[in-house]
Amino acid sequence: MEKKISILKKGFFIVVLAFVAMPVFSQSRSLVGSWHLIAADKILPDGSQVADYGTAPRGIAIFTADGHYVIEIFRSDRLKFASGDRVKGTPEEYKDAVLSTSCHFGTYTVDTAKSTITFHINGASYPNWDKTTRVSSFILEGDKLTWRVPPRSDGSIPVSIFNRMP
Repeated sequence: MEKKISILKKGFFIVVLAFVAMPVFSQSRSLVGSWHLIAADKILPDGSQVADYGTAPRGIAIFTADGHYVIEIFRSDRLKFASGDRVKGTPEEYKDAVLSTSCHFGTYTVDTAKSTITFHINGASYPNWDKTTRVSSFILEGDKLTWRVPPRSDGSIPVSIFNRMP
């Protein structure tokens, strides 16, 4: 009898574990894969949408089935370091290098009911985001993924648009 109860407890534990883990994987399946950046815009307080990272930004987003991600966004017209040496840049070159890049990685969860992605950021090009959580609303239309970042201090709202890579 005691052996049957032990087996039942183990079985119950496995079922509970499956229920806890399954939503994370099933909710995020729609985003799993590699995505090519097609636009990195911002919506201004007056409602107009303008380029935020130049006219032809470059970038990628990768979402894995086990809940990890990496995002890299680069402005299209970045300054080159005149010295050709990354440790010998000018203040202007360093400033541009930081402001022309938005990268972060970590784990993610998707709430399909709310259409949100929660980024649990392990590290970022902007150090203040390290070890933080950010929630962004998203729209997935076929192979086009768009998400909005919470408003910046100036009231603008960054919008990233990606196409799924084949």
